[in-house]
Amino acid sequence: MKRVSIVLICAVTLLGAAGGAVAGEKSHPGWDRLKTLVGDWEGTYGEKEPVQVSYRLVSGGSALMETLHPGGKEPEMVTMYHMDNGKLMLTHYCSEANQPRMRAGAATGDASKLEFAFVDGTNISPASGHMKRLVVTFQDADHFEQRWTHAAKGEEHTGQFRFARKK
Repeated sequence: MKRVSIVLICAVTLLGAAGGAVAGEKSHPGWDRLKTLVGDWEGTYGEKEPVQVSYRLVSGGSALMETLHPGGKEPEMVTMYHMDNGKLMLTHYCSEANQPRMRAGAATGDASKLEFAFVDGTNISPASGHMKRLVVTFQDADHFEQRWTHAAKGEEHTGQFRFARKK
């Protein structure tokens, strides 16, 4: 019994040290960059609409949860970022009650710009809109931007968020 306890303690310690990485899985430079966002941020949508966003690592560090709190009466939205066989993915849980999934393209050397493109999703209807693209641009450790592209009825519209880390 004592030996089983020691083995379990060692296994749990090793899993924790892995930081949520899957053994042998390739990483994407953007994954490490996204994890630097952990914490609380405030900013604007467009020219002046106030927004807040928070990031936290969940599920043993294998996923990054983004919770966006738009100003006004808009409901909050959640985006989950994670690795999948060496590819950086996201699932956006939209206030439109759909869940588009996107995959990041190749990152720049320092991963200062990440571009995600639509792959598939759930509850997506050709008649209703969904998020189609996301570009995340990091200015420095305390500032970044997001440009979300929404597609509906054959038209696309892009909205820009600007964020600064809460001090």
